[in-house]
Order: sequence, then structure tokens, then C-alpha cells
Amino acid sequence: MIGAGIAGASIAWHLTEVGCRDVVLLERESAQGKGSTGKSMGGVRAQFATEVNIRMSMYSIPFFAEFRERTGFESGYKAHGYCFCATSAAHMSYLRTNLDRQRALGLSRARMVDAREIAEFFPPWRTDDVLGGAYCPTDGFVDPHSAMTGFTEAAVARGARLVRSAEVVSISRGCVRTTAGTFSCANVVVASGAWSAGVAALAGASLPVVPLRRMLAPTEPFAGVPERCPMMIDMATGFHFRPEGRGLLMAWNDPGETPGFKTSVDPSFVEKILTRAAERVPAFEALEVNPKRVWAGLYEVSPDHHAILGRSAEHDWLYYATGFSGHGVMHSPATGKILADLLTRGATELIDADALSVRRFEERRAIEETAVL
Repeated sequence: MIGAGIAGASIAWHLTEVGCRDVVLLERESAQGKGSTGKSMGGVRAQFATEVNIRMSMYSIPFFAEFRERTGFESGYKAHGYCFCATSAAHMSYLRTNLDRQRALGLSRARMVDAREIAEFFPPWRTDDVLGGAYCPTDGFVDPHSAMTGFTEAAVARGARLVRSAEVVSISRGCVRTTAGTFSCANVVVASGAWSAGVAALAGASLPVVPLRRMLAPTEPFAGVPERCPMMIDMATGFHFRPEGRGLLMAWNDPGETPGFKTSVDPSFVEKILTRAAERVPAFEALEVNPKRVWAGLYEVSPDHHAILGRSAEHDWLYYATGFSGHGVMHSPATGKILADLLTRGATELIDADALSVRRFEERRAIEETAVL
């Protein structure tokens, strides 16, 4: 496994769960979680627009809920829900269409909500122009670092190895050379997040994944946050937030952002996000954000904003677990299950694995996912 973030750690755990013991997690840093895992917002949801993402969530969220029973460790899962808020008829129609698909796949607790219920979820939310929204109470948040650590330690206890400070320098059939030594292997899994395309290139493979910066702004304490406040999403602007300690953790995806390995914070981001925050929640005009506490992380974005899972197009021994486009943490349990199935049995019943194959792009089978945050 090249990459020991939450995706790689989950794959290692699922492999050891089915009896594999010769599993090696290679981490280029001196500690895990310094890539995208440690910078994630930690949201988990099943309210997606496509079948494959809904199915992955419906495996992953119950797994997080049962994480202690499954691994012996805590995931920090909080079932506070996600509330998508619509101010246009087009967004309401979109939510209803998604809800029909979600329910058809068994997500029975997802439902439409009205402006009154949205105000009950978060009283300061301005609802004079809100037509309604969608809510699922089993959506919520996890602690990405805790879940990653739990997957790793449980896998190591069953025989897997974690090798830190091991930057990969070359990959060939049966051999991965790193700065920490050379490792023989039958299969290689690239689970390197935003750096996956560069890692795949070391094996002479082409992987259409690009890094895209996303910034998160924690606030100072804010009075009036309900104890079980859900993730609140303003569909008109994409502004969203969830509780974090005594304050909030806010996010907004700047449509002007361009791909690249940019991990510094844009100085203008705080003003931009606070503007959108105050537009939807007038009380947020008094919200305080310390710019020094704002951080940036990287999405690894695929051309259709869906994960790339399974065997590469060039080598039958090279596999991918990347391209999550912001959904890597929430779908990490399903990713582990799918990759373990493909590596040990050549097939999986969890999803249509061919739908997420890297070959879909050259075969013009890209999937459209519009529920992207």
C-alpha cells in the first residue's frame, strides 16, 4: 500500500480481516495523517446523486457507527445529520430526485424538510427565502485521525506492517523501492491522495487525478449552536459548516480555485467565506475567525468527481484507491472493503466495480456526480 492515510489504512484492515498478513503500508512522512486525511472536515453522508456513491456511504456510515466493535478503536462518529437548504425550485427538484434514488437503494431515513424544520436545526439560519431542503439523520461527522489510527493499529495487531519515512522512488512488477528500503510484492495499491498521479507514473501508468486546494476556517466560540446541529449547507452558494468545539468549522469551495499543489492559505479566503456566512446567517456578522487557525488541504480530483478504484489500465498488479474528490474519509470503509475484495477474489458485491475503473475515462463512461461539496 503506497499511502498510509485513512484509505490505505482501511484497505490494510480489510485485507487482514479476510486473513491476509503480508500487508505493508508505506508512508513517506514520519507520521501518518499529514496529507489530506489530517486536513479533512470529517463529514460523512449518504445524500449523494449517484448509485455508486450512495452504496459506498451505506456501507461506510454503519461501519463508522460500529467502529469500536469492528476495530477496537473509536471513530468519533456523531450522527448529527446533513441538512441541504434550497432557495430555488431547481434545487428543490434536484433534492427530490436524489431522495427518490436514495430511498430506492434503502436509505429509508432520508427525507425532505421545510423551512420551519431547518430553523429548528439551527435557529440563526435565515429562512425567509428558503423553500425547503433535504435531511438525513444518519449523516454526520467522524474524527479522521482517530479512524485512520484505529484502522492502522488493528491491522498491525493482525500482522500488517507500517513503514514510515518511506518515500517511493521506483515501482516495477514485484518490487517497490523506497528511501527506507526495497519491498517485494505481488500487488501494489496506490492510495496516495493528491500525489497519486505522480506515484502511478513511477510504474509507467497514467492516472487522471489532479490536486485542488480546499480551505477550512474554524471560528472562535459562538453562542447559540444547538447541541446536535447538523452540517448546514446553503445550496445557493455552497457555504457550509458544522459544530467544532465551542465554535464552528466553515467551508466554501471557491469556484475560481485552480489545480495545483497549493497548501498555503489564500489571504482573501476569510473575507470571502465570512461574506457568504453573513448572507445566510446574519448573526455571523459578529463571527470571529483567527486567520492563523485557517488551514488548506488538497482534494485529489478525478475528471468526474468519483473515486478511481481497482486495477490500472497498464499493469495487472497495479491497483488504485484514489480520486475521491473530497469523499475519501467518508468512503474509506467501503474503499477498504472493495479493494480487499478485488485483491483477494477479483470481484466485489458492494458496488459495480467496473463503474469506478480508471478505464471508464478512455471508454467515455464517466459518471456525473453533482452533489459535490
